[in-house]
Amino acid sequence: MPRGALIGCLFSGWIADGIGRRRAFQLSALPMIVGACLSASTGNLQGMLLGRFLVGMGMGLGPPVAALYVTEVSPSFVRGTYGSFIQIATCLGLIGALLVGISVKEIIGGWRICFWVSIAPAALLAICMEYCAESPHWLYKHGRIVEAEAEFDRLLGGSQVKSAMSELSRSDRGDDADGVKFSELLYGRYFRVVFIGTTLFALQQLSGINAVFYFSSVVFKRAGVPSNMANKCIGLANLSGSIIAMILMDKLGRKVLLFGSFVGMAAAMGLQVFAASYQILGSGTVYLSVCGMLLFVFTFALGAGPVPGLLLPEIFPNKIRDKAMAICMSVHWVINFFVGLLFLPALELLGAKILYTIFACFCLTAAIFVRRNVVETKGRSLQEIEISLLPPH
Repeated sequence: MPRGALIGCLFSGWIADGIGRRRAFQLSALPMIVGACLSASTGNLQGMLLGRFLVGMGMGLGPPVAALYVTEVSPSFVRGTYGSFIQIATCLGLIGALLVGISVKEIIGGWRICFWVSIAPAALLAICMEYCAESPHWLYKHGRIVEAEAEFDRLLGGSQVKSAMSELSRSDRGDDADGVKFSELLYGRYFRVVFIGTTLFALQQLSGINAVFYFSSVVFKRAGVPSNMANKCIGLANLSGSIIAMILMDKLGRKVLLFGSFVGMAAAMGLQVFAASYQILGSGTVYLSVCGMLLFVFTFALGAGPVPGLLLPEIFPNKIRDKAMAICMSVHWVINFFVGLLFLPALELLGAKILYTIFACFCLTAAIFVRRNVVETKGRSLQEIEISLLPPH
């Protein structure tokens, strides 16, 4: 699935720019539906792998488009709150998948039911997006001024259309966006914002979050906690942190939550290092490790989870927003794949103490990077952010 996600993500920027955010969202549902049907009905490994690959393509295409869409249709004073719903929806989806899996666990061929059930959310996404507004930023970027005004009227109300269109006109219209070459995103005028974006997503994955998600049941099992209960605890910690982040996003701001999140994750990994260092003390260190794992997931959900996907569309200019998001999310999937692939071999080679120390160092590095490079975007329009970040031509 990560390979399919990488491919879907790589093309997400060009698709979102070519057919619009709304249609790209609907398109992302198609491979998820086809892939789930294939996985549910196949009788061989090849069919299962192809189905998972197609689902991965949809998963790779969807999140960048979701981040773009929510950022561009949300008023500035609630953009952080609305953006946080993406993370909350992810948490609810994980919990829902867990509950479905538990309920069909004892049924012969129950895994097929899980795949059939997964068709419903993708189909609902495709249907519901038919009734949603298109991004006024995308319409304006492609010269469809009248339609952009109509969508602003639909989203914000008639009294704010004039000011919203005025703000759009202050930044580069970007009619020549197709002329932006890949190399232009890596140096020159756009280098700083793309560097911030790719580094944030890289550090997010190098913090060890997916290693914790993938292998948390092993730690809980040592403490005598059944795997189903362990997954529920992880899911609830993730959901509760995401809800708090949603409440605080437009009050404290993105930078504060992101910095505090990485510091908290480093502290949680410190607990894991301590527990791994003093296993001879018995069950007490096992419970300490469990607490450290739950704290890590909770603090991740407070900032490192939801903020990058919200912050990056805010700091990317309209001209490169879709393509830059595709590049940054592709980095996310590449490192996600390698962390999951190498975690167990690294654990056997280095031991838990050294590996958790490495993750803690990455968390502290991320906190320093955020402190020095990330700008606060709370309450600012996308055009204000663009003008403040980019050097003049």
